[in-house]
Amino acid sequence: MTRVHGAAGASDGPRRSLLLAGGGMRVAYQAGVIRALLEEGLTFAHADGTSGGIMNLAMLLSGLTPDEICERWRTLDVKAFSSLLPLKEYLKLPSAMAMADADGIRDKVFPHLGIDPERIREAEGIQGTFNVCNYTSKANEAIPHQQIDEDYLVASITLPVIMPPVPIGDSLYVDSVWIKDTNVSEAIRRGAEEIWLIWCIGNHTEYRPGIFEQYVHMIEMSANGVLNEELRWLGEVNERILAGEPVGGRKSPIRLHVIRPEFPLPLDPDYFLGRIDGKTLVAMGYRDAKRYLAGRVPDGVPPGPGATRMKIPLPGIAFRETMSGPFVLGETDPGRAGEGPPMSLHAAVEIHDLERFLADPDDTATLAGHIEYAPFGGYVPARTGVFNLFSPGEDSRVKLMVYEAGFEHEGRDYYLTGQKHVRNDPGFDLWEDTTTLYATLHEGSSRDGPVAGTGILRLDMGQFLKMLPTVRATFAGAATDQAKLIARFGRFFLGSLWKQYGPG
Repeated sequence: MTRVHGAAGASDGPRRSLLLAGGGMRVAYQAGVIRALLEEGLTFAHADGTSGGIMNLAMLLSGLTPDEICERWRTLDVKAFSSLLPLKEYLKLPSAMAMADADGIRDKVFPHLGIDPERIREAEGIQGTFNVCNYTSKANEAIPHQQIDEDYLVASITLPVIMPPVPIGDSLYVDSVWIKDTNVSEAIRRGAEEIWLIWCIGNHTEYRPGIFEQYVHMIEMSANGVLNEELRWLGEVNERILAGEPVGGRKSPIRLHVIRPEFPLPLDPDYFLGRIDGKTLVAMGYRDAKRYLAGRVPDGVPPGPGATRMKIPLPGIAFRETMSGPFVLGETDPGRAGEGPPMSLHAAVEIHDLERFLADPDDTATLAGHIEYAPFGGYVPARTGVFNLFSPGEDSRVKLMVYEAGFEHEGRDYYLTGQKHVRNDPGFDLWEDTTTLYATLHEGSSRDGPVAGTGILRLDMGQFLKMLPTVRATFAGAATDQAKLIARFGRFFLGSLWKQYGPG
């Protein structure tokens, strides 16, 4: 028997279904969401996966804890997904069956993620359904977890063109994303009173140029189009219940909760090329889930096209930065951190509107990430975070780089504030000023709480060199336009430093 974390007990409140929709390799985002939901004490009688979401469902039903699921995604070498065909197959282009095979997924990805079909089949306490497209009959099949095997798991993430179909019995199977990216109707059929949908595929109004972008649009149209039809049907079911019809024995409407990013997630090529990573996606999912949970209403969200709608990305910038150094609990003076245990702040910064950010010194960017600190058990994800660049300090000669992150440890709220003091003192101190973060830990959920500890974190040369390739534009413009935007940010950054440190 496999113990499934988050499985519902007999007296655990409303019957809930967890729907893990697709989204390619970006479903690392869902790992952070799962952790947040289970931290909240939510339990599920049914869990359903489609396309990339199937990997998270498989991990959950293999018995992994939410922490383990996050850690497996954070440490996965994303290039393991890539497995080339023998050379002779590429000589058949353009008539080749696919661009790659599933060997990397079978031999590297599944083992690293802890996916074990035998343990999945033995899972109890929760009913799992794995959606896969039967290409032969052109139908979606929701395979119960008791019948799952490795072939079904591979087929469920086999996109046409990318990998060849998987033969199972007398049929060929592929990814269901083209006809269904999540199975709302299966959740209703299984008696769900609450549906928790984790959505990763983009849903915005911008039609983008480029062959690859439009291939992605085809997936987005199929996935969102079918979802909207199912949500419309869910709305009709709720209307019948409110009119007094006991649909499936229900006396109350089915509540829908949707957790999704505010802006579309970076696409798989960005993940593959290192512009985004598993650590950041996990942190973003955790942050977004915590934000939703903090503001959710009991009735959930209206079932309609707006349930998964995202904002169109404006020209913006993102980057990742890691700073480490001694940190001491119970101390209020950073200068006394001395030989305290090391703390690392892993910050993923997203500036969603660069021009507004540069024009307004008080405008803040969002920050997702985590700290690593042994006294707090190692990995602690942030549930809130902000970043500010060159904001005015109390001393007019000082500009501040501000990093702030709120998180929870052992049921208590903490808020970490950090500042880099950009000030031209005697001698050449530009490097030290822009890489030294004076960090203070506060009790509670803001900087106004009592001080719980302090330290000095630094960005060393190795981490600085790792940071540079992560700087990317966050909008889907032409490569030349993205390069210009990054150059615009660079000119502002260097120009601001020149004003602080230049002659006169």
